[in-house]
Amino acid sequence: MDDDQDLSTDRPAPRPGRRRRESAERRHRRTVWRVVLISQLCLALLTAGTVAVAYDRLDSGLEVQDIEDQLMNRPEKKEVEGPEEPLNILVLGTDDRGCEGCAIDGESGGGGSDTTLLIHVSADRKDAYGVSLPRDALVDRPDCMAEDGTVIPGEDLAMFNTAFAEGGAACTVQTLEQLTGVLIDHYVTVDFNGFVDMVDAVGGVEVCLPKEVADPKTKIYLDAGTQVLDGEDALKYVRERSVLSANSDIGRMKRQQAFIASMVNKVVSAGTLTRPDRVYGFLKAATGSLTLDADLDSLSRLADLALQFRETGLSDIKFISVPFEAYEPDPNRLVWTDEADKLWTRIKRDKPLSPTLREGAINAADPVGGDDKDPSASPGDASGGPDDEPSASAEPDDDAPTEEERAEALANGLCA
Repeated sequence: MDDDQDLSTDRPAPRPGRRRRESAERRHRRTVWRVVLISQLCLALLTAGTVAVAYDRLDSGLEVQDIEDQLMNRPEKKEVEGPEEPLNILVLGTDDRGCEGCAIDGESGGGGSDTTLLIHVSADRKDAYGVSLPRDALVDRPDCMAEDGTVIPGEDLAMFNTAFAEGGAACTVQTLEQLTGVLIDHYVTVDFNGFVDMVDAVGGVEVCLPKEVADPKTKIYLDAGTQVLDGEDALKYVRERSVLSANSDIGRMKRQQAFIASMVNKVVSAGTLTRPDRVYGFLKAATGSLTLDADLDSLSRLADLALQFRETGLSDIKFISVPFEAYEPDPNRLVWTDEADKLWTRIKRDKPLSPTLREGAINAADPVGGDDKDPSASPGDASGGPDDEPSASAEPDDDAPTEEERAEALANGLCA
């Protein structure tokens, strides 16, 4: 007997039923994997098709306005070191009350820009700050060019937002460039309806009110404390200026900064980015209500711009106001101070905010303020009762707001 025969006799012969069972199991496993692969392929193709359809639909909803030929004597952009060019983006919120549900404050609107925010993004994309420009600040508005080529005469000591009322985005860009020497790379305008839809698309935005708003005149009713507002209530919040803010438009401007910072926080959070329906809803609302310059004429260009913010942390996104003071002959109007010139210089040189300019800034990492306690309470009111003594082990909070900061926040309708 040879070796092969010895080996064959040492191994027990498989039973016919077992061989058939193993063969069937292998065929079953192959079938399962085949189904899985085909299913994944179909899902990928279906997803790609859905994305393509959605992309085309959103892309077609973009409104683009080329204002390049209307801009005159534009400033030059300084060369700075960095992997990209620094960007200056002008965001304009129109005050048109013509859309359904937009006349929530009883005002008629003047066709101007209710909110103007200049956003500077550093060349390394690790720092960004938004600068609010008060609509009632008096400036020397330069001549502008209308769409038909005619000249819109300038005006000395005109309210800043008359630039938009007189000549739209082109005149606003022209005015800001001539006043500051800062080149505007892109501009975006958004209306009230788009604002409401974008807030609803991300599931609401968190804010903190230091006190309740019950104003029958403007029909604005909001609860006190930290809460998530839907689009309609969010519009009321950023428009309200008679109850929350002791300083009217100034406080409203600060609350708009806080709201935008909170919205940025919500948009980049996992709760939004992991929800395709919210991402699509936000993009749909945004593209349906934005007017963009010619360099942002497609969703792919917007996406490319958004992807450049990958390295920007929420704490590196700050919001401030241009330094201003009351206009002495008329305290209801404002003027920019000499500190504003220092701000424009820093933007042109792509420098971060100085400590002085950074004072009172709102950052997107912690935009809301307040807590579950009475938001207007003083630090001593945070204990359990009037007779409670602070814990001996309690350490002072270096980041806790001072009394002055609390008072300023309250005057602006914000929680400290």
